[in-house]
Amino acid sequence: MSATRKPLVGIPCCTTQQGLHPFHQVGDKYIMGVVDGADALPVLIPALGDQLVSDQLLERLDGLLITGSPSNVEPHHYNGPPSDPGTQHDPQRDATNLPLIRAAVERGLPVLAICRGFQEMNVVYGGSLHQKLHEVGGYQEHREDKSQTVEQQYGPAHAVNIEPEGWLARWTGLQTAMVNSLHTQGLDRLGDGLVVEARADDGLVEAFRVGDAAGFAFAVQWHPEWKVRENPFYQAIFTAFGDACRQWAAKRVS
Repeated sequence: MSATRKPLVGIPCCTTQQGLHPFHQVGDKYIMGVVDGADALPVLIPALGDQLVSDQLLERLDGLLITGSPSNVEPHHYNGPPSDPGTQHDPQRDATNLPLIRAAVERGLPVLAICRGFQEMNVVYGGSLHQKLHEVGGYQEHREDKSQTVEQQYGPAHAVNIEPEGWLARWTGLQTAMVNSLHTQGLDRLGDGLVVEARADDGLVEAFRVGDAAGFAFAVQWHPEWKVRENPFYQAIFTAFGDACRQWAAKRVS
């Protein structure tokens, strides 16, 4: 790979209805997180489900970013109870992302998963989710205040305690850090083979890695893509991801 060639990072889309037509889309903050935080070139992946030829796609990518979303993973994927009426789901995204995450991790392709992506990765490895964390009891408020401005909603909300021997501690040198918090769901049972990287003060898992992954496979519940260049803690996560993507790209084209 030439010195100026940037790694290609795939970002799977959500699906939505706009007027009479269905759309595939990705939030701008994730695209710019790849551009600004990882110094990579984003490539949007349509939510095609089993029509996506994932092997051919992954051969051409150097990393995969799994984003947050207004929608929730359908609970039948983790043997959960039916969602309350009105819960937003995206079955095309589920059908695309769940097998794509596993395929990418198995081949060693760098994967960074955020918010819904964090929850998806947990489900892929046999974990389960609390659908309404605020109704479970014993947890602090993890939802954003929707009466606030966007800037306030994505501001520091609570601390996370970083595992001392983990990747996050190595990347940052920190024991604790403040993060934003904009999620209704949260991890219930941790997936098989996942290693906790950080917890909130209430014990909720906020970051993990895939323990036996051949490459970078890391997930966080918060949103490090938000103004990533202005936050050294968030930037450290994207720098590590970008470095892993560059290493993969150099190996792929050598």
